[in-house]
Amino acid sequence: MLSNFLIGLREGLEAALIVSILATYLVRTNRRGSFKFIWIGIASALAVSVGVGALLTFTEQVLLQNIHAEELFAGTMSFVAVILVTFMIFWMRRAGSAMAGDLHGKLETALATGALTVVLTAFAAVAREGIETSFFFFAAVKAAGQTVGPVAGFGLGIAAAVALGWLLYRRSVKINLKRFFAVTGYFLIVVAAGVLAYGVAEYQEIGLLPGGGSLAFDVSESISENDWLGAIAAGLFNFNPQTSWLQLVSWSAYIVVMLIAFTRQVKAKKA
Repeated sequence: MLSNFLIGLREGLEAALIVSILATYLVRTNRRGSFKFIWIGIASALAVSVGVGALLTFTEQVLLQNIHAEELFAGTMSFVAVILVTFMIFWMRRAGSAMAGDLHGKLETALATGALTVVLTAFAAVAREGIETSFFFFAAVKAAGQTVGPVAGFGLGIAAAVALGWLLYRRSVKINLKRFFAVTGYFLIVVAAGVLAYGVAEYQEIGLLPGGGSLAFDVSESISENDWLGAIAAGLFNFNPQTSWLQLVSWSAYIVVMLIAFTRQVKAKKA
């Protein structure tokens, strides 16, 4: 629940910031009449994002009749989610400071072109975040092995992000966004590593990757996902008591490479 809360908070706040930037620009340029076109674009993007999540879930349910097809789908979606999140971690850190100016330029061009272009501009800006979140949330829920806790945590995270976005728009609170995205970036690296390991396990189950029976460790007798320690480890880090060598190597390699690359980017921004 906690890990998915932070996923919802991080990803939701990115979308909320985009909405806040667009709305603030319309207010400052005395174009409040275009608000309705912005909201149409945002609502459409949210609908598409929810639709993507529903499609992923529906596809998984259909494929449950063929266990190998379901494992192939779950593993593939995990890899796709890791790729998307990895890109967004670096993109947000790199482009975050210039995002407002970029969105202002695109919105100004759209306002001069017509209502439909304004709708499409808002749609494109929010849909990118929403679709990525749908993939990552789907993969994170699959890796966690349960639904209720992750869904509740994710919903609370989105709600908190919306509230923070509104307060930022009203200038009621100030957040050091660079620090926020740096800290949550490190957290998402750990979560993404767990999702990657889960994808590897699914591929090993159907024989697309070797080493499924070669375990690096098996602590299932002492640590269970049903007790508090196992639940915390599984929820925060997607820990599996039975982990193969390939899962462990994949998890470790991703963590090491990403931490080095992301830390360099963070230090470069500070310099």
